Amino acid sequence: MRLREISHRIVNERDSRVTRNDVISAMCFYINRLAGKCKDIVDIMNKMSYKDLDDQQMQQLSRLKELLCGIVDGAKDVETEPSRIVEQGMVSDIWMTESLEVEPIDSCNDDIPLGETQIVAIEDKQAVAEARLANQYCDMSHVKHSISWPPNGSLTLEWVVEMMKTLELSSRNYTPSEFQLIMPVSVVDSILNVAASILHKEPNCLEIDCHGEVSNVVIVGDIHGHYHDLLHLFELANFPSESQYYVFNGNYVDRGAWGLEVFLVLLAWKILMPDRVYLLRGNHETRFCTSSYGFEKEVRTKYGEQGEKVYHRCLETFKELPLAAIIAGKVYTTHGGLFRKPCNPDVQNDKETRTRKLEIGSLQDLSKLERFFVDIPTKDEDPNIILADVLWSNPSKVDGLRENQARGVGLLWGPDFTEAFLKLSNLKLIIRSHEGPDSRDGKIDFDDMIMGYSTDHDIESGKLYTLFSAPDFPQFGQKSYCNEGAYATLKHPDFETPSFHTFKAVDKPKIDICYFGCEGHDLDLDLTLMALADAVSSNNSSPIEIHSGVDFEALGILNPPSWSITLTDDATGTQNVPIPKAPVVEGLPLPPSIEEPHKAAYEYFLELIAGLKFMLQTTENKNKIHISHRKRKKCN
Repeated sequence: MRLREISHRIVNERDSRVTRNDVISAMCFYINRLAGKCKDIVDIMNKMSYKDLDDQQMQQLSRLKELLCGIVDGAKDVETEPSRIVEQGMVSDIWMTESLEVEPIDSCNDDIPLGETQIVAIEDKQAVAEARLANQYCDMSHVKHSISWPPNGSLTLEWVVEMMKTLELSSRNYTPSEFQLIMPVSVVDSILNVAASILHKEPNCLEIDCHGEVSNVVIVGDIHGHYHDLLHLFELANFPSESQYYVFNGNYVDRGAWGLEVFLVLLAWKILMPDRVYLLRGNHETRFCTSSYGFEKEVRTKYGEQGEKVYHRCLETFKELPLAAIIAGKVYTTHGGLFRKPCNPDVQNDKETRTRKLEIGSLQDLSKLERFFVDIPTKDEDPNIILADVLWSNPSKVDGLRENQARGVGLLWGPDFTEAFLKLSNLKLIIRSHEGPDSRDGKIDFDDMIMGYSTDHDIESGKLYTLFSAPDFPQFGQKSYCNEGAYATLKHPDFETPSFHTFKAVDKPKIDICYFGCEGHDLDLDLTLMALADAVSSNNSSPIEIHSGVDFEALGILNPPSWSITLTDDATGTQNVPIPKAPVVEGLPLPPSIEEPHKAAYEYFLELIAGLKFMLQTTENKNKIHISHRKRKKCN
């Protein structure tokens, strides 16, 4: 503060002359600043619910509000007539309470210096007054850093940068439950509303045309709540600007303590520079993931009773996020990867839907997708199943295009289909994210992502890269892999040769992981369990009609196996459990040389065997998840 700087100059004998105007200027600056923060507190108090307060608490709040309003009104007088600070002793009128008083400074010539004792006394009494206000009125002093939405609703670069700094300071000095005083719900609503209206108008696949411009495009992978590392990334790569685009590949939240800060800051940048900052959706921008991997609990912790509202507003904004981008007509970037050609909605034959050969989808198919779902479709016959593919698919070193049976959602595609997609779309590169060091752990045929990026396919038409931007991942839930983060830069004029920049994690505040979940889930296991639940529910918990399409009597089979199994459990007794359909059936389609009725019987038995294998696998995975949950309870 200016007043404190003046005091220090005298104490350290750097300046022996401090004039009357110096003090007036310093006090005007401080009083106006204090008045602005007091007004923020009054605004918060006007929105508070008082129904649970007793008479004494109401009197205290009323007294506090009266004091704050007095400060604001007094500051207006100072602004119009600053000399009253000295002439009428307004220092004590404005920010001192009860018996805490500062003696008026005598009116004197502007050139007469003030003594050291006077200045230090003012500073000491100021500190005492602030401390008394903090202790007497529920420690509300920390809201002096609260964020206010601009009165005209227009964001500026200064506002966004100040928001970033304020949230960083908040993360180091206040508990998660105090976050709502720093970032009021009204400001969150404004950011989400304005950003959602911008995102909703954008197509599924963005076309970022930066030809003819001397510009860079920075591509960022998974961030997962690593807010401080995001700030460091901006320091390294520089802020978005007219000559620097940013494309973020999703997964802003979960697995880290500051997912809300990450998401809100990026939305603020989107509002400020909608044609330079592009935000894509990741698989964690869904209800399923955020309810299991920390973000929902983070929001509820930070906003208490209003947490449910804020969380659902975030979910509604997630579904507005675009899915992919084409940069300079040459680079395809997305979160997960490639996608299938959707099935014909006119096809009603369930068997044909299950056995048809997967084909690679086109950018035109992607453009027709209905993307505005809070959660992803999981049924193959749903024409919007490619939403799951875009968010969840992974590359493979083995040629082909197939369902990701281990996860129960998304696809696995080989180098041949990367080649096919690049040729089909007339592109040179694919830069995707979705996989970090945890996903690559144990996959000896892929890079381990410890450097934050990897080259997964290098084929004739171009290359496929995976990019991950959360160093020292994860913050909690599993062991940290001590990995580096990375971002990619595409440069004018060709934008075809990415340069990758790695960075280490920065210092972060210590966190109480019990705020966000003690031990993370295994995502693959949870997804498989979700697929099992979906399969069972689609069967309505009853056996499939075993004679459908199969004439077992003609084959001499009088007692064919059914799609249910009898299980005995000590807790529930004997139950008739339906066997779920597996997402992938090995052995199908059958060769055309096999004729009916044998063909239908073979298909029946292959599907039944696949269902049994899938059931065993998911039951084992469910047991592992239960063990994980029991360990997590130790934290709670």
